[in-house]
Amino acid sequence: MSSENFLKEVQAIGEKFLHKLQKLPKAEPVEIISFSVVLLFIVTVLVLMIIACSCCCYSCCGCDGHPDPRHRKSQVSPAA
Repeated sequence: MSSENFLKEVQAIGEKFLHKLQKLPKAEPVEIISFSVVLLFIVTVLVLMIIACSCCCYSCCGCDGHPDPRHRKSQVSPAA
């Protein structure tokens, strides 16, 4: 997929989302609730991804951005 097609797809999705938001004040309560649930789900997934990535980066690199030597993986050889 070329970047031009990708940008068109993103723009189309954004326009659909904007259109849905504009119709929301006139929508039925069921539509408002379902839209809110979907939006809450998307926000929750994004927040959990940010938390997971930040925890992974923190445990790997530490606060200063340099790898922490205590967290290196060491190979264990079998006992003879």
